[in-house]
Amino acid sequence: MSRLAWNVNGRDVEPAGISRETTLLQLLRNDLGLNGPKYGCGLGQCGACTVWVEGVAARACVIPAQGVAGRAITTLEGLGSRGDWHPVQQAFEDAQAAQCGYCLNGMVMQAAALLAREPRPSEQRIRAELSGNLCRCGTHVEILDAVRRAAILMSAKS
Repeated sequence: MSRLAWNVNGRDVEPAGISRETTLLQLLRNDLGLNGPKYGCGLGQCGACTVWVEGVAARACVIPAQGVAGRAITTLEGLGSRGDWHPVQQAFEDAQAAQCGYCLNGMVMQAAALLAREPRPSEQRIRAELSGNLCRCGTHVEILDAVRRAAILMSAKS
């Protein structure tokens, strides 16, 4: 077992006893108590576990925790909080883009990453960006609306 140190949501952390087999998702949820990223498929295919590693959307369920030592990790909790939502979180709430909420973490984190890179994406670009995030409840129309709303909110802040 070795010690792992990195920055999570702007806070330096160094949890003890992290094995080589520990994934970033396990570390975030089990050791740090961050429940935004969800365990979905465990294969990096559904998107429920999406976090940012150095500002880039990544699937935490397939990333070895030791592989991100020294890097900045952002989870849904670090994106914004109730009363101080990130524009994407606010837009998802305004558009009522969640039903069961299981995919919400991945959808929000992926959409926020897209809008950080491309402030005014086309409908086709939004669909392509979110195509790897699965929603079984059928709120795709609301999710697309939320991303369009978020782009407007973010451009108004600039």
